[in-house]
Amino acid sequence: MAAAREEDEAARPLLLLPRTAQEDQKWWRRWAREAGWVGYLALPMVVVNLSQYAVQVSSNMMVGHLPGVLPLSSAAIATSLANVSGFSLLIGMASALETLCGQAYGAKQYHKLGLDTYRAVVTLLVVCVPLSLLWVFMDKILVLIGQDPLISQGAGRYMVWLIPGLFANAVIQPLTKFLQTQSLIYPLLLSSAATAAVHVPLCYVMVFKTGLGYTGAALTISISYWLNVAMLVGYIAFSSSCKETRARPTVEVFRGVDAFLRLALPSALMMCLEWWSFELLTLMSGLLPNPELQTSVLSICLTSVTLLFTIPFGLGAAGSTRVANELGAGNPDGARSAVRVVLSMAGIDAVVVSGSLLAARRLVGIAYSSEEEVISAVAAMVPLVCITAITDCLQGILSGVARGCGWQHLGAYVNLGSFYLLGIPMAILLGFVLRMGSRGLWMGIVCGSLSQTTLMSAITFFTDWNKMAEKARERVFSDKQPQEPGP
Repeated sequence: MAAAREEDEAARPLLLLPRTAQEDQKWWRRWAREAGWVGYLALPMVVVNLSQYAVQVSSNMMVGHLPGVLPLSSAAIATSLANVSGFSLLIGMASALETLCGQAYGAKQYHKLGLDTYRAVVTLLVVCVPLSLLWVFMDKILVLIGQDPLISQGAGRYMVWLIPGLFANAVIQPLTKFLQTQSLIYPLLLSSAATAAVHVPLCYVMVFKTGLGYTGAALTISISYWLNVAMLVGYIAFSSSCKETRARPTVEVFRGVDAFLRLALPSALMMCLEWWSFELLTLMSGLLPNPELQTSVLSICLTSVTLLFTIPFGLGAAGSTRVANELGAGNPDGARSAVRVVLSMAGIDAVVVSGSLLAARRLVGIAYSSEEEVISAVAAMVPLVCITAITDCLQGILSGVARGCGWQHLGAYVNLGSFYLLGIPMAILLGFVLRMGSRGLWMGIVCGSLSQTTLMSAITFFTDWNKMAEKARERVFSDKQPQEPGP
């Protein structure tokens, strides 16, 4: 078994390979070496995130080309609410595995990866039960909070057909983290790309050929997610690469759920508090004059930002894995070096992405809608979206560092203050009080993003990496989880 593990490590540039005379190398050689490791993880993860998100995006694009604005408005509201009340929570809770599995893998405690993943799957499936009940009554909830009755009814129908996909996502997210923290990226790449390739033609048939209309798009999303589950489970069950890290489910899985939740809850809050603030824009846009237009415009901008965020999110996932593995191995200098490299790569990404988005501002609206009014309104919003894309590039990396270190609780505090004490109040002031409409709403969130990026940068800059390495080793080799570690 040990020989098999050594052969497997030699076959791919894992994170724990020895650094021979690294201190004597020139800085640019160290940077290039670190960038190679990060790129090995990040580039496939970007494609994975793009492919997974393309399932929702392509569905909304097809719904947007149905006659009228109502189908797109209903699907946009439903997608936003599904992300707010379901998918974001699952992704956030599963992100705790980036700390637990990443550090355990760095410390070569391979058996803990399987146990922690089982705990995550069981916990997330249980969480899906009350969430699905909430989705069933979402149309009535929307009417109670003042949303348009026609849009509310359409959004409610869309979300009901998304419920099977919610349970599938509860399995996808932990399995993704399980493979990611072992640097087994290419199985994720192949399964997500295959899912997206099947989803696009299937969605076209369900929307335009079966008579299901926009509800056919929601049903196709659920089918595609379960197809992804089947491929990931098949790989983990039969691949020799997971021979040492997969484990049989035992009673110990249920005994450790409380330990998982101690890290999963702040991890979910850190991600959800930011995600929810952006989704609130779409809901608030329904209270503006001409709600169908405003909702469509903001949902297109939000979808575009989320799509672009897959790049820094992939870099952040690579940074998280690098930091967690190095801290688990007791190498604080390696973790510090990884942070510097991924931040420099994020800066390059920010320049390229924002420039490209600004140059193609009319194409953004055309991709989602055939209505000239919608296309022009989206083009006017693109400069503000570019600012958000820049801050997202930086905070995506910083959030990954937080997950790798295990100080998600600090990230939750930062997001709470940045978006709910600053961003959302500014959005309400500019959008409704000063009557700046959708531009005012987005400008408020931009203020929150700038605050978030500044605070997260400061926390990362002052992090004591030696202390982080000690906490990581304590977490891995002790049954009792350490108290919330500060940087």
